Amino acid sequence: MTREEQLKSVQQKLQTGDFAAGLAGAEAVLAENDADGEALYMAAVAARYLRDFEAASHYLNQLHAAMPEYGRAWQEEGHLALARGDDIAALDAFSRATRYNPALEASFREQARLLRATGRTVEAQAAAMQQQRLARLPRELVAVTNHLAEGRLMRAEEICRHYLRQHPRDVEGMRLLAKIGIELGILDDAEFLLESAVAFAPEDIQLRLDYIDALRRRQNFEKARKESEALHERDPDNPLFQSRLAIECMQTGEYDRGLELFDRVLEKLPNDPANLTSKGHALKTTGAQQEAIDAYRKAIAAKPDHGDAWYALANLKTYRFEKGEVEAMREQAARPDLAFMDRVHLSFALGKALEDRGEYEASFGYYDEGNRLKRAQTRYSADSMSAELSRQREICTPELFEKHKGAGHPAPDPIFILGLPRAGSTLLEQILASHSQIDGTLELPNILALAHRLRGRRAGHSRYPEILHDLTADQLAKFGEEFIESTRIHRQGAPFFIDKMPNNFRHIGLIHLILPNAKIIDARRAPMDCCFSGFKQLFAEGQEFTYGLHEIGRYYADYVELMDHWDTVLPGKVLRVQHEDVLDDLEGQTRRMLDFLEVPFEEACLSFHKSDRAVRTASSEQVREPINRKGQGAWVPFEPWLDPLKDALGDLA
Repeated sequence: MTREEQLKSVQQKLQTGDFAAGLAGAEAVLAENDADGEALYMAAVAARYLRDFEAASHYLNQLHAAMPEYGRAWQEEGHLALARGDDIAALDAFSRATRYNPALEASFREQARLLRATGRTVEAQAAAMQQQRLARLPRELVAVTNHLAEGRLMRAEEICRHYLRQHPRDVEGMRLLAKIGIELGILDDAEFLLESAVAFAPEDIQLRLDYIDALRRRQNFEKARKESEALHERDPDNPLFQSRLAIECMQTGEYDRGLELFDRVLEKLPNDPANLTSKGHALKTTGAQQEAIDAYRKAIAAKPDHGDAWYALANLKTYRFEKGEVEAMREQAARPDLAFMDRVHLSFALGKALEDRGEYEASFGYYDEGNRLKRAQTRYSADSMSAELSRQREICTPELFEKHKGAGHPAPDPIFILGLPRAGSTLLEQILASHSQIDGTLELPNILALAHRLRGRRAGHSRYPEILHDLTADQLAKFGEEFIESTRIHRQGAPFFIDKMPNNFRHIGLIHLILPNAKIIDARRAPMDCCFSGFKQLFAEGQEFTYGLHEIGRYYADYVELMDHWDTVLPGKVLRVQHEDVLDDLEGQTRRMLDFLEVPFEEACLSFHKSDRAVRTASSEQVREPINRKGQGAWVPFEPWLDPLKDALGDLA
């Protein structure tokens, strides 16, 4: 019998009340794989019905360790606690269950009952409303919510699309399909769906919040701020609306107003860890490092397992943890019930803290654990990425560029700084953005979004980059003009501006075709330094190749091969700037870049660390210091554990 057949048999036995046989069947599956989540869940249910509470607890502890954010496991934890007569533990478990899976009607129902029993009537009413909402929701959409919560995105999308074909104006179906799109990175579709849903149901607050989230993810910050402003005007004293508007104000550079709004939230909710952490991020962006540290520490004091705040301290790069803080992090990391992202954040933070203390083996263990957790969560395939970059080399030939010679939009405004993350691109941006004629912006998603559009919508078949051969001169000019117009919101009025999205190196052919006068700088760093720095960094999103030594080494090798191709087919198009050369000769490399960009030398570029511009990347504190070599050779103490990286890099190592 296959595993699937065994589990189906176990499920049937549980449904007919034969719990002893069901437990035996689940244990047979676990004998083959003791971390099988479905088998552990079924074993726990069977053991509870058999009133073997110790065994049920044992299976659930294993399940929480393997799948810490599996909502059904926490719902079962709640049922087990009720069976044991522990209402307090039950309420906590049911609350966690609905946090991880908002489709669990039984957990909302039990929360409402338990909250009423303790006199917490307002919270009880909120839980009851959620339970009633689920009860009214079409069963297809409950199934979509459940599949989405448990990571089965393709199945969720299939059911949701089928439902919407029959109910095309159902706003909850549209909202769920948009959430699936966001998970899959299809942000333009998500934005369109949510915009349409808000038009159909303008009073639905959750829709409007999701729409703002989609706008921010697409870096349409001005529109996100306007939508947040509209919500705030409806109820200016609502802390949720204040917090959302504060976040959007920070994105549009309204830092004073954003910080004022965070303070107003914290007057009402002085110990709210999420808002304290968000305020810390805002202060960090503006260079108020000590105030940011204070905010992060307050968040940790309010919630000692708040991994986001611990990692925010580590991500300052210049912060050094005290001995007591390291012990506190270790204590939290040892908790079996720690939420998934809290565990990830704490792993990376402990890696940094122990590296600073020279405890390299223990440090590597935590970095490795954080990456292992993130790698298990992603769908990244090194083979698929290699194939994608190989297609760029095959399709983007001299013949392609000759065919489209003279096409595209003539604007000379954009300067693309690209390469790998942690290669020194933020330093180059800080140097160049200190020039009076150059605006620094962000890692803009526009080129990646255009490439996605050109892929088309047929499942399993991408038209990009082959479609580049078929585009007309009018289309290429239109795409270039759209890029200039859609990025204008990020500029401050200088004639030139920087797009620092590192992954744009995959699309230099497309960039050249739509913006033939754009300038491109390849920020390159020594392979071992660059790759290990990426491995140590927990990225917000979009850099899944960094979560494994083999994966990041192979990606670097593929990147070098593709950049060699661009040098061959577009000679002189890209200026390569080696990070180590900038450290050796700041003025010489700065003059070299400014000559390439055809702007005069300005002394301010050499005093880049004195700039008061906001910096949103992981290097924000480092580029506020004079040039230094702190990051060089940081991989050397970790060399005993880096064989997979060296093997993947090959001769480059």
